[in-house]
Amino acid sequence: MRRRLFRPSMAQICWLAAVGIGAVCVALYVRYRIIEESSVGLACEAGLRTWQCEIRHGAMLLFNNSVFGTVALVTAALNLVRPSIILFSLALLSGGAGVVLYNAALSALALALLILSLARPEPEPE
Repeated sequence: MRRRLFRPSMAQICWLAAVGIGAVCVALYVRYRIIEESSVGLACEAGLRTWQCEIRHGAMLLFNNSVFGTVALVTAALNLVRPSIILFSLALLSGGAGVVLYNAALSALALALLILSLARPEPEPE
């Protein structure tokens, strides 16, 4: 008997939509209101220590080392091998943030692998 394809339920689709939209919205806010804002950048470089400077420093550290894209690619590849909603969520979260926060190549590849994982059969029950 053929196994069914990996298809999230309606509740899982709503969860994935919330995760994806949330990740992209937060990444857009961080990019355009904190990282690329020149007044915030000048204040942080002058030594100001606010929550915006900490987020700016952390985000810059992560995207300079391609952490968003690497995490997205690894979790998407794991999800391709053994589909699960948790791996899908993590790959979608890091992939959505990575596309906006300067890790577009690896993150886009990870998102393409996520689409391919929908054509995989469900894992066998243990």
